[in-house]
Amino acid sequence: MIGEIDGQGLAEYALILALIAIVAISALSFLGGGINSILSVIGSSL
Repeated sequence: MIGEIDGQGLAEYALILALIAIVAISALSFLGGGINSILSVIGSSL
């Protein structure tokens, strides 16, 4: 019974980490162009 609880908790943590990774990757893909242009402006001003 203890193993089932530990395994279930591990699976839940893995799902949460996977969801966070998906959100981070999608946010970077949507904001990538804007961030790239901002960094280009900063780099050219230096």
